[in-house]
Amino acid sequence: MVRRYEIHLANLDPTVGAEINKTRPVVIVSDDRMNRYLKTVVTCPLTTKLHPTWRSRLQVTCEGKHAEVAIDQIRALAKSRLIRKLDQLDDSDGRRLRLLISEMYGETSGRGGDLKAVERSRP
Repeated sequence: MVRRYEIHLANLDPTVGAEINKTRPVVIVSDDRMNRYLKTVVTCPLTTKLHPTWRSRLQVTCEGKHAEVAIDQIRALAKSRLIRKLDQLDDSDGRRLRLLISEMYGETSGRGGDLKAVERSRP
């Protein structure tokens, strides 16, 4: 079973417009109960083009390489797009990712309180 905060290689093509494309790592952000029963997972793609000042990005390490989770590119994928597991976020990065997603899309959107806590926790 695919689990939350695992990083998988996924085929993101075809895409439209400014969507992140090609075969690349994605982090699973959907809850494990959803992952168990649905044929899709909610993901955020990873990129090696780093933007440390972008509030919508989270700096992580994947397979020993610096990468960035593109939270602004969150999307549902069919599980059939997942090729293989590559890595997994550690607990700290998982918490920071949850906070950023809540800040961007949740009930605290626009207040900035949670995001400030995430920014303080960055290495």
